Amino acid sequence: MINVLLVDDHELVRIGIKRLLQDVQGIKVIGEASTGEGAVALAKELMPDVVVMDLHMPGIGGLEATRKMIRYNPDLKILALTIYTDEPYPSRLLRAGASGYLTKGCDPEEMIRAIRVIHRGQHYISPDIAQQIAVQRYTKGNESPVDSLSERELQIMQMITRGQKAPEISKKLCLSSKTVNSYRYRIFAKLNIKSDVELTLLAMRMGMIEGAQAEVVSE
Repeated sequence: MINVLLVDDHELVRIGIKRLLQDVQGIKVIGEASTGEGAVALAKELMPDVVVMDLHMPGIGGLEATRKMIRYNPDLKILALTIYTDEPYPSRLLRAGASGYLTKGCDPEEMIRAIRVIHRGQHYISPDIAQQIAVQRYTKGNESPVDSLSERELQIMQMITRGQKAPEISKKLCLSSKTVNSYRYRIFAKLNIKSDVELTLLAMRMGMIEGAQAEVVSE
């Protein structure tokens, strides 16, 4: 039996995936979480075999949650299920320890197949995303503007563009507000921008955030 933990901040998404998997032989959903912090806590408590997780959620998000869960349990298999197809997300998440990466537009059969494949210790990446990673890796002049950001800088960029302020980010990441602001200005310098609004607009152009998220940031 493959025990699965579902992680997504949209309850309807979790309900849909749970209903899909409940009739699949050999797979059982043993828990659900709506935040990265909740995922880390439940992964420690329930010890699932596979975590099916969204990338963008309130709090630390899927990237940092992946890093924390793998640090605690290196044998855990994590399958990203997200709307985001563009770099740097797939490569960064796989480097953080995820075993698979799918888009939410995939067929149900593909998600079931991916769960079984990564449970066997292999990796599973949607063919279109795998091709994109390969093309970007071997094509000069096709770098993303955020490729120059460190893992921590990318994480803080994501949190800023979701409308989170320095005190909230510092609490989530256990950093001082001064350190968070230092990262913030370093991000601005690397991306040649001057404000959170410009950062949000850049993230929108790159497909890193949805319109609804951007409206909250830019108000």
